[in-house]
Amino acid sequence: MSSTAAPEPKNEQEVIGIYRQMNSELQSMVQSFTKFEMDRNEHRLVEETLEPMDPDRRAFRLVGGVLVERTIREVLPTVTENRKRLDDLIEQVKTQMEAKQKDVSEWKAKYNIKTQEEVDAENKKR
Repeated sequence: MSSTAAPEPKNEQEVIGIYRQMNSELQSMVQSFTKFEMDRNEHRLVEETLEPMDPDRRAFRLVGGVLVERTIREVLPTVTENRKRLDDLIEQVKTQMEAKQKDVSEWKAKYNIKTQEEVDAENKKR
């Protein structure tokens, strides 16, 4: 295991419990990744909408739950910066997901864990 070396399990239940926990963590990362991608796409859409407009035109921005009036000239750089931060965050989460997926796969192979779908597929081949 690369990032989170789990303690050696004492029995089969612990092996499966650790596997389920690792899968749960991976699923949580996938959900975060999806949310960040959606946020990035929204920022990109706002950028594409605001760029061709007059920089002195009024724009409204939600800041901490309060709608604030600004100009496009003031809002656009902030939206762009936030999108760039989301790009970086998405790359970080993607790297973490890949590492976690590798850990899960290694754990699964080490203890010969098979999902119900894999067992069913093997039985159909016979």
